[in-house]
Order: sequence, then C-alpha cells, then structure tokens
Amino acid sequence: MEETPREERLQEIQRRKEEVLTDPYAKIDKKLHLLLRTGQLLMESGADSDRTVRDMTRAAAFMGIPKEKLHLHVMYTTLMLNVNDQDHTYTEFRKCRKHGVNMETLTAVSHLTWRALRESFSLRQYEALLERIAARPRTYSFYVTALSAGLACGGFSKLFGGSWLDFVFTAVCAFFGFFVRRLCIERYGFHPYAGIAIASFAATMLAWSVQFITGNGMAWYPLIACALFIVPGIPLINAVDDLLNGFIVSGMARFMHTLLIVGSMTFGIVIAIRLGNIADFTAVSMQPDNVYLSQVIAAGISAMCFSVIFNLPKHLLPVVGIGGIIAVMTRNIMVLELGFSQIAGSFTGAVLVSVIALRMMHVLHVPIITLTIPSVIPMIPGVLLYRLLFAVLNIQTISSTALLDGIRSGTIALFIIIGIAIGITIPNIFISRRLNRERNEKTNELLEQRFNSEA
Repeated sequence: MEETPREERLQEIQRRKEEVLTDPYAKIDKKLHLLLRTGQLLMESGADSDRTVRDMTRAAAFMGIPKEKLHLHVMYTTLMLNVNDQDHTYTEFRKCRKHGVNMETLTAVSHLTWRALRESFSLRQYEALLERIAARPRTYSFYVTALSAGLACGGFSKLFGGSWLDFVFTAVCAFFGFFVRRLCIERYGFHPYAGIAIASFAATMLAWSVQFITGNGMAWYPLIACALFIVPGIPLINAVDDLLNGFIVSGMARFMHTLLIVGSMTFGIVIAIRLGNIADFTAVSMQPDNVYLSQVIAAGISAMCFSVIFNLPKHLLPVVGIGGIIAVMTRNIMVLELGFSQIAGSFTGAVLVSVIALRMMHVLHVPIITLTIPSVIPMIPGVLLYRLLFAVLNIQTISSTALLDGIRSGTIALFIIIGIAIGITIPNIFISRRLNRERNEKTNELLEQRFNSEA
C-alpha cells in the first residue's frame, strides 16, 4: 500500500529532526544560540560556573554535539562557546548582564535539559520551553519578598542574641530598607551600588530611631542586623566555589562584585552612624542567648525567608527550613557546647547539610544547589565582613586595637565563608568522579534509547 502525501511529509519531518539531533553541525547557528541562551539564564540566575558548564554540556548532548567537540569558556559577564573538529569550527559569544538569584529558574533549566534528552525534543520545542522559563514571573510578589527579607533579618538578630522584640524591630527596619532599594533602582534608575548604599542608610537610620520608641537606649541588634538582607551570600559562596573548581577569572569577578556590594552597604551604614552620632557598635556581643529552642526557630525563619528572596519553589521551603536548623544547630553545639571555633562549626554544619542534600536531591529531583546554599545562608558572617570595612573606613579615627579587631573579624569571616563553601561542595570534592560517572551513564543511556527508538 502506497504512502499518502501526509505520511510522506511526516516521515520527512522526522528524518530531518533525526538528522539535526545526530549531526553536530546541522543548524549549528541555532544550536549555539540555544546553548548560550541556556548558559545565560543559568549565570544570571545565580548558578556557579561548574553547574553552568554541566547543564550546557547536557543540552549539547541532546542536540547531538558530543562533549569532545564542545569547548566552553565561562566568565562572570561573558560566555564563549566553540564547536569544532578537524574540518569545522564555530564560535559565538553571549553577554550576561543582569545577575541575580532565581532558584526556580535554575531548577527549571536543569529539568528541561534532562527532559529534552529523554524525550528527544526538536530545537523549536526546546527554544519555546526555554523562553517560557525566561519569561516566567517570580513566584512571590514584591511585598511577600520584602516581608520575607524583614523576617530573615529579624531571624539574624535573634541568632546574634537579641530578644524577640529586637526581632520585630529588625524585621520592620529591613522591610523598609528593602522597599527603599527597589524604589531607588527600579523607579528612579539609580546605579545598583548606589541603591544598596541608600537602602542600608535608610534601614540603619530607622533602626537608630527605635531608641525613641522604646525609651530603653540604643537598640543594638536591629542596628546590626537590619541591612543583612543585602549581604550577597550566594555570590560569596559561588566565588569560592568557582575558585576551587578552577574558574579563576569568574571567581575573582564574583568576589570583586561581592566586595563592592558589601562596601556600598557599609558606606550607607557608616553615613547613618555619623549622622546619628552612634557609638562604635562593632564590639556588641553576638553570642546566642539560647543554644536550642529560640535558635531553632530563628534559623528556620531565616533560611526559609532568604529562600523566598532567592525565589525557591514553594514546596522546597520546609525542606530548606529544616536544613537551616540543622546547619545552625550543628554550628552552635560545636562552638558553644564543645568549644570549637566558628570556622570549624560552620564547616561541619555545611558538611552535614551537603551530605543530607546529596540524598534528598534524588528524592526531590532538584539540583543540589537549591537545597544546600539556602540552608547555609544563616551561617554567613555578614556582620564580621562589615566590621572589617567599618574599621578600614574609619582608619584615621579608630585606635590600633580597634583596627586590629576589625582585621581579625574580616579574616575570621573569610575563613568561615571558605569553610562553608568547601563544606557544601564536599560531594564534588570527594565523590565528583562518581557523580560525573553517574551523570554520564544516564546521559549515554538516554542517547542510546533515542538511537534505538529511531532505528
């Protein structure tokens, strides 16, 4: 029985699709564009360079481009992609201009690359779904995010040893600062660093005014914690992660970006301190008032609320909250009960979270980064970082002892961050070969299934 014209057209379409997905150079311009668009979405949503390379390589495998023909150069603001063999070479660049954190996008892109490989998407299907991810609005409204920023900072004030009343005042001041930053950047078009400085100034001045409401003197913990929603915890961790994985240029760029953010925040705080004639607050004790119940509540609140700022999928919020509790309680028990240093305690907390997340990522089917980083954010020593910058900015007026204390705080903060970053990358450091082998085996299995079905 002869085939109808419609059947012939369908067979021709299928043949062309198979050719595109098996010949590395078929529609190569389109493939390069889609691969770079994938990498751009990942980088601009807070992915580290190693994850960006892995997901782009998986997407390339679905498009029929073998790993040995794919060459990626990842920088913080630029992606370069080259596909070549002895007879062909194609190169394209893509700029990454808007850097933020969007965990839902990271999860969606990761799922898309696996799904495209499993279901043999056409390039058109892949592009449509990729752009749908890019155009997807954030899960949480601005006011929910601003409220979460306030509660996250309130949790920090409690973790530092403040009272629950300090928690409330800190939350209000941080909410106000978050609102001011959005107003400066989105409505008035200020430079992002200027918006950060103004927001930290506004939050600190409001925290300074709390003393007139309570009549009990300076409210130190709201003053210390009200601007911590600005501290770039994920860029800090990603900077260290990039350096550990050999992405030196990208890691240094992330580190400089982080330093500028913290510097802008500190500048705003210092101006507020000068106008309010506030005494040096860097010596205020940050020892928790309770190792257990209040710290458990504060850690869970901080982890979940920071996750809202990072646009984590809603169903993962309780998981991350538990992860934050595990991380902070592990650190507190080691530091306050067993006498270990903050560096050792933070490292151990991060290791424990990463080991648990290594199992949970397969249960929840999400990238491990969406579980580990939000969970360890409550341990980021933001206050210690701007203690150092406060000392540097006031180097002409402070004593040598205060300057030395500031340098010591900055050094401790740096080692804590390195410890946290190494702790959450323990799976990649010690079992990276096994993880990569499992990913490659799964990729090859899916490719083999595709070829068998086509045959």
